[in-house]
Amino acid sequence: MATPQSMTSPAFLDTRFDDLGVTLGPDGGTLRVWSGQASSVELVVFDDTDLDWITAVEDLTNVGDGIWSVTTPRLTAGTRYALRVDGPTGARNLFNAQTLLLDPYAKGLVPVRRGEWRSIVVDPQTTVAPVRRPATPWDRTVIYEAHLKGLTKRHPSIPPALHGTYAGLGHPAMIEHLTGLGITAVELLPIHAFETEPRLLAHGLTNYWGYNTLNFFTPHGAYATAEARAAGPDAILREVQQMVAALHDAGIEVILDVVYNHTAELDIGQPRSSLRGIDNSGYYRQHDDGTYIDVTGCGNAVDTSTDAAARLVLDSVRYWAEVVGVDGFRFDLAATLGRDAQHTFHADHPLLRALVEDPRLQGVKMIAEPWDVGMGGWQTGGFGDGWSEWNDGYRDRVRNFWLSDIDYTRRAGSPPAGVGRFATRLAGSSNTFSEERGPLASVNFVTAHDGFTLRDLVSYDVKHNLGNGEQNRDGADTNRSFNHGAEGPTDDPAILANRRKAMRNLFGTLMLSAGVPMIAAGDEFGRTQRGNNNAYCHDSDLTWVHWQHAAWQEDLLAHARTLVRLRQENPALRPRRFAEEDRVVPSASVIHWYDRHGEAMSGERWSDATNRTLLYDARSTPEDEAPNRILLVVHGDESPVEVTLPRLDGVTGYTALWSSVPERPDHVPAHVHAPGDVIALPGTALQLFRVEPLVG
Repeated sequence: MATPQSMTSPAFLDTRFDDLGVTLGPDGGTLRVWSGQASSVELVVFDDTDLDWITAVEDLTNVGDGIWSVTTPRLTAGTRYALRVDGPTGARNLFNAQTLLLDPYAKGLVPVRRGEWRSIVVDPQTTVAPVRRPATPWDRTVIYEAHLKGLTKRHPSIPPALHGTYAGLGHPAMIEHLTGLGITAVELLPIHAFETEPRLLAHGLTNYWGYNTLNFFTPHGAYATAEARAAGPDAILREVQQMVAALHDAGIEVILDVVYNHTAELDIGQPRSSLRGIDNSGYYRQHDDGTYIDVTGCGNAVDTSTDAAARLVLDSVRYWAEVVGVDGFRFDLAATLGRDAQHTFHADHPLLRALVEDPRLQGVKMIAEPWDVGMGGWQTGGFGDGWSEWNDGYRDRVRNFWLSDIDYTRRAGSPPAGVGRFATRLAGSSNTFSEERGPLASVNFVTAHDGFTLRDLVSYDVKHNLGNGEQNRDGADTNRSFNHGAEGPTDDPAILANRRKAMRNLFGTLMLSAGVPMIAAGDEFGRTQRGNNNAYCHDSDLTWVHWQHAAWQEDLLAHARTLVRLRQENPALRPRRFAEEDRVVPSASVIHWYDRHGEAMSGERWSDATNRTLLYDARSTPEDEAPNRILLVVHGDESPVEVTLPRLDGVTGYTALWSSVPERPDHVPAHVHAPGDVIALPGTALQLFRVEPLVG
């Protein structure tokens, strides 16, 4: 594939783009702004308390290559300021010399009124130096995706003043839950400063998820404590850094869900708060007539084929990694970032390569949401070395196997598909990710913030989004869910039992699959959103995590903790590389497949749609851990089955480790079975064994 730009020295890495924004020095501060089309740029300084009172205006000088600069004693820590930019008229330009604009590189914002803000100079000397990162290897990483506010808003052991805040996430009670579950990384929905769209405000709703970024450097102020908000942006930043430090002290990494693909300026005619007024043609994808090329579905798309936009993204990532101390980034609609000037995606786009090759970002985890809504936008498996990706193919196949296939079988009398495609996902999705990238390129998930929760996935056949104000038109229509015989709440004990086992099968599959597992917060104890599969606009009891649990929820949590622990204890479940037939690959898992009779799977059995039972034998090829071998029994049919444990050379027994059948994991008998033993399983079940001896 031809590269869109030479990777030997991308132009956006030139020193001319260094030190954009405000840099403090002995003579005050220097402000540097990029605008390739501007005819003039002004610094506007405001009173500290009356943010409508302009106290000074200074011109910036064009120093070449689109960079405008001014050094002035008026720029000091705490200065409130804005930009005014003028330039030519034209289809692709939207300059207005009267509009007050945010500095794209501002490290702090202060509100004026709804929809209007001022930039503020943050003194880096008042912030907290990042602490040492946990640096968890990818193969040991277990991600916990969470909304910062919703996770802590109702936690009874967190002081009310800290509910829904950065400090709340860093509180010992929250960390106790995370470490008790065994996760190694928290992936936070956006905490960059964001705004609610006017359309939602008109309906009395809010942008809860935060995918509407106002500024790429400033933490979202509403997630700070009242004390920090009163003290100002420096204190808010310190609170974020202290949260990161507290999680690091507990061995937990922090990954940020970041939205660089579009901004809160929405489509033309909507707010002109920053990039649109500074250089519309330099920051947004457009047709020649000035209409936006919207590959994000959000009104605009940031044009990372331009040097200024690419450097803005890279500098923001560097800032959050180096100053705030975060350990990784999940890039929303990352395919947009990899589009060239002709709007075509390239895996070797200079920005995508810079993010994983930048010396300042080594060891930082990079995760792509590998799609957008433009032409050629679905790119799962299409990113390059150094990237991991959300694997929607894994999500869909696992849901099909345990839910929609079961629903279909009840209706039609026979299953629509056998176990083959499910097995491929279980073993690391080698059909999607190249041998060079290996199974750790796949971030596996069954649920995420977007869609049904785990509990709702087994409780609803259709979405229930009327509360979103769009007549139930929003949200996915194809969910691959199954209500097990009743839509939503029910008192039927059989239906409830089937739902609980389905959750255990789904969660068990996630934790026992090759790849990097991601848990959606609250799924470990069966959180519900009452069938809403697109709850982005609800900052309420609907979306906040509840911490008072019924007995069955505590049972599910016990299963979740057990599964995470077993994953860490058994390296055969978390290979770093794909195995090969003709040679030993270090840190791979050598896989063999058996049918329910304990015999090697035949081609006929692989292609048989009625064959829903499989034995997954994975043996590690260790580099730095003890040898390990597991056997996972998968039964994806509602009819009971008897499974014969395979007779294999050198294998003396199978130690039972976990089963999805009992309500609690401690009800699994700690028993060693002999090769050839017959195991009886009820309908739809997973059972995990350790193969003895460990070297097989």
